[in-house]
Amino acid sequence: MTPVPALTSLHRCMVLLGTLVRFLTFGFKHSGQDNCPTKIKTYFESSDERLIYLSGQLSCPYPPGMAAPRLFLIYNTNFFYDSPQFLPAFWIMSRKLLEFFFAIWQCGGSMIDAPCSRIGHIYRKFSPFPSPGFGDFVGRNYRRVAEVWMDEYAEHLYKRRPHYRNIDPGDVTEQKAIRDKLKCKPFKWFMEEVAFDLVKVYPPVEPEDFASGKLKNVAKPSLCVDTRYKQHGDRFGLQECGKGGEQVFHLSWHKDMRPGKRTVCWDVSSGDAQAPILLYSCHGMGGNQLWKYNPDTQQLIHGGNPRCLDCNPGNKEIFVTACDTNTDTQKWIFDNVSRERLANWDKDGPGV
Repeated sequence: MTPVPALTSLHRCMVLLGTLVRFLTFGFKHSGQDNCPTKIKTYFESSDERLIYLSGQLSCPYPPGMAAPRLFLIYNTNFFYDSPQFLPAFWIMSRKLLEFFFAIWQCGGSMIDAPCSRIGHIYRKFSPFPSPGFGDFVGRNYRRVAEVWMDEYAEHLYKRRPHYRNIDPGDVTEQKAIRDKLKCKPFKWFMEEVAFDLVKVYPPVEPEDFASGKLKNVAKPSLCVDTRYKQHGDRFGLQECGKGGEQVFHLSWHKDMRPGKRTVCWDVSSGDAQAPILLYSCHGMGGNQLWKYNPDTQQLIHGGNPRCLDCNPGNKEIFVTACDTNTDTQKWIFDNVSRERLANWDKDGPGV
């Protein structure tokens, strides 16, 4: 394997994906993407497929686009100190990493992810930064990043977080002047050349749901599925429709079932004849969280080896079991169904 210092002599900045250090034993444990898929996917799709596509094999260094906070080996110190990402402009560190990545890539630098490098990083368990007196410092910092680096793409951020438009970002004149001086590339270049796979997972404008609203059972129309704001790992069931709780669901473009605006999804991992449905963090990769609605049979079908959502109205339990079009307890009515979207099921969704 090429030594890390040799690689950094060819690139102005290298991102090193390290290991986890066990703080009691100081033993090393490799930290792969499967250990924290949602954190890695917060910024960019990080996958073995991307790695192989960019470098040819799993062990080779490759440009990651962005990643979660880690340690950086900087070879060209002039680039480090001259670049605008290190100007003291942020409150309480939040969102600084975004500016770091955008500035490196857009202003002539590059980054390399070395999968086989090993770095120990002992990190705090909690944030030491106070929030009283600073207001919405996270929103302010997002606004600063958007105003300085994202050009017309900032509108996509504001459409999803409209209140950011009303946050005062402070004076960004110095940052913009340095960006102009360094002749940094536009954000459109970054999206097309570096983050080309981002829009497959996080499109600027999210597609319409396949179906949404209350999910009412045909056998007992007074009962609706209700997650009742339960948390990760919890099971849920049926409740009287319209009696409070959490009864609005989205069969999203990710092809998963999500309660309201939350990022937990219906998940089935059991192979039991009547497998329970639990809430787990959405990963957008199908598998245990893959659902499809058939508007003709009114069945909500789970997984690639399909089973159907069923219920016991007596004890208000829901589960998945073998599909049977003659069973009314397997028939469900959504408030809103997009037949056009469902007709294009195989042509739409993540990874298509």
